[in-house]
Amino acid sequence: MLLSVVVSLYTSRVVLEVLGVEDYGIYGLVGGVVGMFAFLNSTMAGATSRFLTYEMGLGDEYRLKATFSSALIIHIGIAIAVLILSETLGLWFLNNKLVIPAERMHAAHWVLQFSVLSMLVSFTQVPYNAAIIAHEKMDVYAYVELLHVFLKLGIVYLLTIGNFDKLILYAFLVLVVSVLIAFIYRIYCIRHYEETRFIMIFDRKISKEIISFSLYNLLGNMGTVVNTQGTAFVINRFFGLIFNAASTVATTVSSVITSFSSNVMTAFRPQITKSYASGDIVSCQSLLNLALKAILLFYSLIAIPVGICIKEILSLWLVDVPYYADIFCQLMLINIFFETARYIINIGIHATGNLRLSSFLSGFSFLLNPFIVYICFYVGLSCAFAYISVIAINLLLTIANILILKHNDNRIVISQLFDSFFRTTSIVVVIMVFALHLYQNLFYNNFLNVFIICSVTTILLLLLCVYVVLTREQRVKLRNIIKTKLVSR
Repeated sequence: MLLSVVVSLYTSRVVLEVLGVEDYGIYGLVGGVVGMFAFLNSTMAGATSRFLTYEMGLGDEYRLKATFSSALIIHIGIAIAVLILSETLGLWFLNNKLVIPAERMHAAHWVLQFSVLSMLVSFTQVPYNAAIIAHEKMDVYAYVELLHVFLKLGIVYLLTIGNFDKLILYAFLVLVVSVLIAFIYRIYCIRHYEETRFIMIFDRKISKEIISFSLYNLLGNMGTVVNTQGTAFVINRFFGLIFNAASTVATTVSSVITSFSSNVMTAFRPQITKSYASGDIVSCQSLLNLALKAILLFYSLIAIPVGICIKEILSLWLVDVPYYADIFCQLMLINIFFETARYIINIGIHATGNLRLSSFLSGFSFLLNPFIVYICFYVGLSCAFAYISVIAINLLLTIANILILKHNDNRIVISQLFDSFFRTTSIVVVIMVFALHLYQNLFYNNFLNVFIICSVTTILLLLLCVYVVLTREQRVKLRNIIKTKLVSR
């Protein structure tokens, strides 16, 4: 992941430099047209992952194989539906609603087509990724990600030497890489996991359960996608491609940092679901408490110094920093903190299988947010309100989801979850204020600040992780692991 972060930052810098701010904004904007349909995939992805992991917890081999085959058939059907929607509604939206210079419309059409193909590949890839996660083979991701890193470098090299329209070439190369990575994951699954060797099993009962679960999850995922892409379109209408480029930079930065916490969350997810499926509520509760504290602090370990020193980082990273990119990045990092907390609680809600209320609340809130943003812009407020509103929504939804989880299963101890969330949030706020004070009052504004703030924040957060987050038993276990590692060397 460390190597992936460095390469991602480098490649993003080169891509922005080669494409230019306008084409970079076009790529993010047009890709968002296809992203409007991503809620269908994310809806089924959550359902597939939950049911495969749940069946592993129960140990029913037939239902496990039937679940995988049924899920794959459903995903193929969704891919066909998205293809039709993209080539009709997507094309209409691109031609009639987006503000794109006429001379770049031809390239934008190519970006749309390549993005559609990439999306089709990702749709049919979901059951295979879910199988790897359910089997907890996290090392597989490490090896494939290393290959992905080198392929990203290859994209940058070909982009700089290619004698072709850079925007079209970049979209095509991204498609090629996504196909290759998906192919590798599928070969691995077919060779190692019996249930992923597809046979024509479409179990109506299992399919009905998956689709029913997905329908409840549909509104929540649709709201998230509509909020993300709708806000981007509203920004485009009021402020133009320059601010879309700034938003794309912010998304890139947050995605790179979030990848660390997402990997930790991926490791927690199957354990929480299997514990609940086997009826071990004590372990399920303990894992949820630990996930809230550990993942949020792990995210903050990177996000706080990056957010505070974002101006220096952007000027060091990018040749041409889009206007407002630093503010967008800072707000996006704050939003991801609360969004991550909401996702962690959602793991427990998904394990119970009753996500009707949580999906309705999140879906309605996020569907409403682009209209709130539009009104803010219409009355003359800053474009920063595009992120401020969603920060408030994620905070409120996190609190609501804790209450919903308690409602779904009365055995969950709600006070422990609130304590884990608010204690962690308090620690992060204190550290952030302290680091910001150092930055503003004790040091000159130069690149040395990045190193100093990162070092101080890392030390403080690590100490707090050990003495506040971990229980006494966990500290003893950690100490023994360290001693064992040192002795073995």
